[in-house]
Amino acid sequence: MTELLEQVITKLKTLSPTEQDAIASMIIKKLELAENLDTIEDISPFEPFKIYDLPTPYNTFGTGAILMAALQQTDVPH
Repeated sequence: MTELLEQVITKLKTLSPTEQDAIASMIIKKLELAENLDTIEDISPFEPFKIYDLPTPYNTFGTGAILMAALQQTDVPH
């Protein structure tokens, strides 16, 4: 176990049974919500099973220099 998890468990053991139940209920609700994220039908504006192009900065060498030059051209003196 990680040190943080051990600290949390130690702290939980000091709580009353009522407080432990309340925390357990909160954790269960959050886990259920997280589980349901994968089953939500409406993912608008995306369509299921469609492949979308996602531009990234990877392998776009020189793009930063071009962007900086474009920004300098459009700078308006204040």
